[in-house]
Order: sequence, then structure tokens, then C-alpha cells
Amino acid sequence: MTHRILDGYRVLDCSIAMAGPFAAQRLGDLGADVVKVEPVTGEWQRHAAAGGARGNAVNVSFLSLNRNKRSLAVDLKSAQGKEVLLQLVGTADVFLQNYRPGVAERLGVDHKTLSAINPRLVYVSMSGYGEDGPHRNLPGQDLLLQAKSGAMLSTGRHGEPPQPAGQYLVDAVTASTAFEAVLAALLHRERTGEGQLVKVNMLDAITTLQMQELSVFTAGGVPQRRGSEPHAHVYIRAPYGTFKTADGFLALAMPDLPTLGRVIGEDTFLTMDSEVHGWTHRDEIFRSTARRLLLRTTAEWLDELTAAGIWCGPVYDYEQLVNDPQIRHNGTFVEYDHPTEGRVRTPGFPYSFEKTPATIERGAPLMGEHSSEVLEEAGFTPDEIAGLLANGVVAETRLPDPVP
Repeated sequence: MTHRILDGYRVLDCSIAMAGPFAAQRLGDLGADVVKVEPVTGEWQRHAAAGGARGNAVNVSFLSLNRNKRSLAVDLKSAQGKEVLLQLVGTADVFLQNYRPGVAERLGVDHKTLSAINPRLVYVSMSGYGEDGPHRNLPGQDLLLQAKSGAMLSTGRHGEPPQPAGQYLVDAVTASTAFEAVLAALLHRERTGEGQLVKVNMLDAITTLQMQELSVFTAGGVPQRRGSEPHAHVYIRAPYGTFKTADGFLALAMPDLPTLGRVIGEDTFLTMDSEVHGWTHRDEIFRSTARRLLLRTTAEWLDELTAAGIWCGPVYDYEQLVNDPQIRHNGTFVEYDHPTEGRVRTPGFPYSFEKTPATIERGAPLMGEHSSEVLEEAGFTPDEIAGLLANGVVAETRLPDPVP
């Protein structure tokens, strides 16, 4: 059997939907023994078939996100079920969950409880917007996070509804972020023997993914401007997308059709079955929704739709994203001094380590700024370094002298 880099590590995957399971799957792909801990009725994704691809016994959504795992179906709301999990925690290296804020504590599987059982445990807590702050209880749904990230307004025609990505972008990016955070925390444990709490949220993950674009805006001062021509999911039932309102745009994700019909005054929706007509009447539903949403402002619709329990959200540009209270609360953006560029404000880090926080020790280097330094550390003598520089084998750029 081929040796894999994470052979011997055990992961307890208590996550649902896409981001958490995808992260755990990647750990399994590298050899970790991933135990998917799911309810006795099955994880939510087993019952939600993206694109209507239901499969035979396992739908494609679940199939695609849960390979290299073993399944343990257990009722964590029962005392015995909880004891099963707590005993497993003593054998685990990683515990991964994306419960709603407060649920882990209510279940008795929060970091404080589990780390007391296993101090070497890497505990990964994933959330939509952060585990505290003004937006902690908003739905962490991919489309709504795309809309809030500012990215939609970097594509499409000026004045037309922004276009979402053609994939579950925020879920995928958050999965990758959690995956790399687990690896880093395991490396820290290898060096020190201690586990730690790792937090990952979708808002910070999608914001920091836009490192170049947002830095052009925040550090370069170049605003987003869309032209007259477009510059740039068929697997989600209607209505799902961004819509123009009387004064802006609105993101709307998979509402119950009769409920939506009552809110926006569209009688044709009242007798529809969301899981049937949402697929078979996609274009008609989209057009009817778009026509109705034009009648009122974004703020008015957000109030009414949210009150009805419908997933919706504003479509941010970069300025609104940068000034969002949750972004400020999370400390998503960082500032530092660069020797040639001055004070720089840029997206920071998509994860939070309890004991080994990420920091910025230096900004982007000049070309060859550290050539001599690196070569010296590698064992080259000053004469050898000088010869390499003179022959053009390596190059070096010196920092400008500081201004007196």
C-alpha cells in the first residue's frame, strides 16, 4: 500500500454541507483516517441533491464531498451518543465542525470540553461570518457571501445585475482555507506537542482570496468600474441569483416559492412546489421575481424577505465590504509599513490560530532584496556571493537609504 503523508492521523468530521466536508475530504485524500460523524438520519447533504442528481443510494452532492471517509452515524443529542464521541475524541488528532454559533457548547463538544479530554487535539471551528460580531447569526450560504464579498461587481455590464461565480466559490475557498489551517496546526503540534483552537469563517476566506483585487482598491486607490460589455448556477433551483431593485441590487437564494410569492405579491408562485417547479420553470420564475423586485428598494425588500425567513442579502462593492461592521470586527484587513510603498492596507488572514497567530514580518520584497542573505545562510562565502553577483548568476536590489 502506498504511504500517504497523513497516514496515522485521525480526523473527526462533524461538519455538514460543502465547506467542512470538502476540507475533511482533502485530509482523507492525503491519508488521514477521516471518520464522518453524522446523525442517524444522515448528514444534510445526503438529502440535498445539487442539480437534481440523486444517484442510486448516494446523491452526487454527498458523493463528491465525502470520499476517503468512514461513516459513524450517531445521535449526539443523546447521552450515550455524546459519550461515544467523547471517547473517540481521545483517539483523534483533528476535530472539525461547522455548527451554528453556540451549538457546540449546547452539545458539549466545544473546544474547552474536548481539549480537556485531549490536549493535543486540533479543534477546527468553521462559521459563516465569524463566531461573534454583528453578523454571526446570518446564513452562511455561498451566494450571499459572494454578494457581500464585492467580487460580483468586478464582472458583467454596468447597470446590469452582478453575476455570481459559476461554482460554489465561497464554500470551496473556505474548504481550502480550513485544510491549510489544519496542516499548519498539525505542524505546530509536531514541534510543540500541543493542540489548539483554529477558527475559519467564510467571509474572511472569500475576502482574503481577493488579495490582488482588493489591494488594487485599498492600496492602489483604483475603484471598480464596469464597462458596457460583460467581462467574465445551473445546479440550484430558481430563483437563485442577483436581482435589480428600485435603487440597487439584491441577492436571493433558494426561497420557498409560496412564501416568496406572498412577500413579493406574485400569485403564480402560491401553488408551486419549490423542489419541482423550481427546476422545471426556472426562466419563468426568474423573470417574475425580477419584475416584482423592481417595484421596491433593496432595503425594503431585505426587511420583508428576512422577516419571512427568506435567504437574501445586499450586493456589496469593495467600499461597502471594507467598511462592513463584521469585517471591521473580524480584523479582516491589516495595515503595515512597507519600505518603499509606505503605509499599506490589505486583506489579512483567513484563519485564526489560538496559539500561533499569523503576522506580517515584512512586505513584498524587492527583486533580489535578500539574495546575499539567503545565499549566506545556505553556506556561500562572501567571495562566492560577490562572484555570482558579478557574473549575473544572481541579482540583488538594495533598499533605498532611509530618509533622514
